[in-house]
Formats: sequence, structure tokens, C-alpha cells
Amino acid sequence: MDRIEYVYTFGMEADEVDRRLEAGEVGVLGLADDSSAYAIPVGYHYDGESLYIRLADDGSSTKMAYVETTTDACLSLYSDGSGTDSWSVLVRGPLRKLDDSERDAFDATTLNESFHRLYVFDQDVEAIDLEIYELEIESITGRKTGE
Repeated sequence: MDRIEYVYTFGMEADEVDRRLEAGEVGVLGLADDSSAYAIPVGYHYDGESLYIRLADDGSSTKMAYVETTTDACLSLYSDGSGTDSWSVLVRGPLRKLDDSERDAFDATTLNESFHRLYVFDQDVEAIDLEIYELEIESITGRKTGE
């Protein structure tokens, strides 16, 4: 153990966690189906109270199948920084698909302002449905390195 390098980490204050969430645009969403896990990069928007996840569905999406079976999702944000300057934020809770009236608040302009641009891989853009989910925050953990 004397040859393993380590850095101490400390909990973040709530205001620092909020700043990290508000400044970010992309995180890694962890989903599960029994003992099978699935993690994907996703665009998200945090307005200081609610955390929204934007997902693209082409009708045969693996992620959408996992969304249906996940009871407790986890969004991970992090920066490994350089040396001793790193941090991570984990947000956990259930995913709830926005109903039509809530979804209407995210028109094309609002989507472009709120979320990172959408990456499309070998899909017909016209065949993609954008879905917005709220990650209903049950817990948030923020850690950062320190001296």
C-alpha cells in the first residue's frame, strides 16, 4: 500500500454542488434492468430545483428499454482535473417522463438553450422523437479533492 498514490476527497457544500450542476450540460446516466447495467452520456438541464434529461428515441433504443425498467437512476458528473483538482457529483432518483403540458414548455428554442446539442448516430433525424424526463432528486452527493 505504500506505493499507491492517493488524494483525499471531501464533501462539497450544497451551493458548490448547485454551481457544478448548473454549469454542466452533459453527464453519464446509469440505468439498470435487474442485474444488467447500462450507462450512457446524456444532455441534461438543471434549473436550480429540477434536473431534466433529454433522450432521443428512434423506436429501437436500448436506452429507452432500460429507462422503462430502472427504478433508481443515477446521473454522474465529474472532472478528473489535473493532479489534486478533481470533483464529482452523483444525483440519484427515479426518472419521470414529462407529460404533454410539461413537455410543451421545451419548444425548439428552449431545447437549444437548455441542452447541449444532440448527437445523432446513423439515424434519420426525422425518425427521432425527443423525450424529456425529470430525474426526481432523492439524493445528491458532491465530492472534491483537497489538500
